[in-house]
Amino acid sequence: MNPYTNLAKTAVENYILKRKIIEMPNGLPKEMLEKKAGVFVTIEKQGKLRGCIGTYLPVKENIAEEIIYNAIAAATEDYRFGPVQKEELDYLTYTVYILDKPNQVQHIGELDPKKYGILIKTLTFPQKTAILLPDLEGIDTVEKQLLIACQKGGIDLKKDKVVIYKFSVKKYGK
Repeated sequence: MNPYTNLAKTAVENYILKRKIIEMPNGLPKEMLEKKAGVFVTIEKQGKLRGCIGTYLPVKENIAEEIIYNAIAAATEDYRFGPVQKEELDYLTYTVYILDKPNQVQHIGELDPKKYGILIKTLTFPQKTAILLPDLEGIDTVEKQLLIACQKGGIDLKKDKVVIYKFSVKKYGK
């Protein structure tokens, strides 16, 4: 297991079993301790989504902290699922996405759902935000990517004025 997914797994297991947030482990790659980035952590159980939470911009001191906190949040706070139970831990797999800074899209032709994730923000109050990671199974057209992201965020492209951003990721895990 790579250090990114191993950190997510360790953070979740420690939190579920002991209700404690782990200390920063020794021996992590320099990049995880020195760089800041948005991070998403996806948890699957036997191939089915079990939780996914993240930040598209960094909110912690470094990538390692982003992984720890987002992994715990994916296991305990994803509104689509109940919190992970200790009996499930042996059946979980983890994927960590390190996000590059989002760049505003000037034209839809710049998008590619296999290569870029998208971030959509409304320009109205209250602002709505939708995010969809790249290269997701079954999402192979820009239209489908936009549709699913908008459904997730409650955004209506026909009514809402929006700004669209694209971002690439480094994916660790599945």
